[in-house]
Amino acid sequence: MVVLMSLLSDRFLTVENGLNILRQISVNLCLSVGMTLIILSGGIDLSVGAVLALAGAVAAGLLKEGLSLPMFGVLLQFTVWGAILAGVVVGLALGWFNGFVITRFRLPPFVATLGTLSVARGLTMLWTGGYPITGLGETFGFMGTGFWLGVPMPVWICAFWVAVFVVVTRRTRFGRHLYAVGGNERAALLTGLPVERVKLWVYTLGGGLAGVAGLMVTARLDSAQPNAGLGYELDSIAAVVIGGTSLSGGRGSVMGTVLGCLIIGVLNNGLFLLNVSPFWQQVIKGLVILAAVALDRMSQRND
Repeated sequence: MVVLMSLLSDRFLTVENGLNILRQISVNLCLSVGMTLIILSGGIDLSVGAVLALAGAVAAGLLKEGLSLPMFGVLLQFTVWGAILAGVVVGLALGWFNGFVITRFRLPPFVATLGTLSVARGLTMLWTGGYPITGLGETFGFMGTGFWLGVPMPVWICAFWVAVFVVVTRRTRFGRHLYAVGGNERAALLTGLPVERVKLWVYTLGGGLAGVAGLMVTARLDSAQPNAGLGYELDSIAAVVIGGTSLSGGRGSVMGTVLGCLIIGVLNNGLFLLNVSPFWQQVIKGLVILAAVALDRMSQRND
């Protein structure tokens, strides 16, 4: 794809465009790393886009207006770091809620996370009143628009989390348990592995990473939009699947997801530079996803 796009457009293979691609995929990559953990465990999370929106809105609202407690006659003001922490906590809490209802009440992940999607969207509208929260300041905005050593800050943030979860999945006991649970949950349970605890952790981490993605979106736009993150869950699932992670669980990797995000990013960027219609871009992206899944299935049969 890179070779083809380079031949078709002289603007593609430049440092500026390369950084632009990395910046564009940063939010999806952050979501997709969390989605990788969830899918590896044999689950799915349809709520990440809504969690992203709520986390960004809560952080923006606390930073801009603070938190009023009329019962005590108190108005709590938040620093930038306090607002960032609050946004991440919101993501972690919603992710934990997903894991709790799935493990405690045995709800299918599809149904549980679909319900959380609706809850988070409703809470976002209630928190914002349906209006954007703007004017968040340069310090907060640096997380989305700033540069460090010539590289955009969202790229650094994503690189950090990718490195963390590559180590977690490859070098820790939790990572081994994760693959075991996703590969064969019943066998993992019979061998004494803490299946419910693993599931609770992966959904909590997935929600936390969605919260981080929400902060990056809000910082980049200098605005918390009530409808932020619409359809983002589909893009993250697509990146995970293209990266070779099996939807049945137990097979895949974080680095594969990075490759999946890059494929989608290069494709979107190249088609834009070639002035391809946005409608055709959707068609081509869908065909690429289908081809990636078909190749994955064929490789599994050959194995």
